[in-house]
Amino acid sequence: MDTMTRLPTEKLINELQSFGARLVDPKAGHESRRGGAGPSDHKPMTIDGMTVMVPVHTAPAFESPYLVEKPDAAGKSRISRDGHVIGEVAFPLRPRFYEKTTADGIPYSQIAVLHGRDVLATTVLQTCIRYQSRTKTCQFCAIGQSLAAGRTIAHKTPEQLAEVAKAAVELDGVKHMVMTTGTPKGPDRGAAILAESARAIKAAVDLPIQAQCEPPEDDGWYRIMKDAGVDTLGMHLEVVTPELRARIMPGKAQVSVPQYMRAFEAAVKIFGRGQVSTYILAGLGDTHEAILDICAKLVAIGVYPFVVPFVPISGTPLESHPAPKPDFMHSILGPLSKMLVDSGLKAVDIKAGCGKCGACSALSTYERMLTK
Repeated sequence: MDTMTRLPTEKLINELQSFGARLVDPKAGHESRRGGAGPSDHKPMTIDGMTVMVPVHTAPAFESPYLVEKPDAAGKSRISRDGHVIGEVAFPLRPRFYEKTTADGIPYSQIAVLHGRDVLATTVLQTCIRYQSRTKTCQFCAIGQSLAAGRTIAHKTPEQLAEVAKAAVELDGVKHMVMTTGTPKGPDRGAAILAESARAIKAAVDLPIQAQCEPPEDDGWYRIMKDAGVDTLGMHLEVVTPELRARIMPGKAQVSVPQYMRAFEAAVKIFGRGQVSTYILAGLGDTHEAILDICAKLVAIGVYPFVVPFVPISGTPLESHPAPKPDFMHSILGPLSKMLVDSGLKAVDIKAGCGKCGACSALSTYERMLTK
């Protein structure tokens, strides 16, 4: 059966990421993540050649109209809506590097994990100055959950990261790496530890790396990170309307949107157009006009705005906040993809990171439809 005989790929991905999916076999594919930084409560599924992160452990997913059958030994399955089969999906299998442990006895999967199909991801510091108090923390963040549950360690050393990255490339064909971090004390806001980590990884294996942190106070850190081996940089706005930022992410909102825009301009001078990106969570209260307005300004600077649907994560203050409707995402991703393609800022040209992976949003699928 043709993979998408009933729904266009971008529409199906939009709906899956809004509604989530119910699994006949919850153990399908490799283990999913609960809590932690970045995409969580998801499972990766490949649809029409695109690997996407689909919510499976969230409240909306438990009532989703989409049902995924038990996959066969190769990870292939079918997906149905309201009892009608609409396509085929495949689950990436458990990566082989998960079977290994470091020289000091820590499972590789506690150092870094597979995101999507071929992306290695890690949170270098699993603690954050913004997470210490509910009066400061980002209301959607679960960075402390996986640490509290013993699924990761608080600080991954450069040596551990290099060891795991080399194995992930050799055993599983990983193509690029994402390193994010909780924000530590100090004006570098994590840039120092990311540079140190990138330097060690690049000495061990030739792997494109994206680093993610808040804007450091000193612009000189961009050159330091670049020279250490960081290929692309992510500095994430998440929410764009100032009053919403102050309410939803009170600690992080102390770094204002104008400060971010100045940081983006400085970073693009070092990393180049399209190699600096920002994450924007649609569905937290920003209007589609507000999101598209700031995206236009970001694109003009040379920053790739990776707009993803908000996914409520269990155990956070926003766990009951609804995910955005597919039509709302379409109202953003349709115009944004045209803006990006017309400006020459496309996901396929990003060297490493979330925008290149594209699994948390249908944005790159919209881009692909425009460039067929």
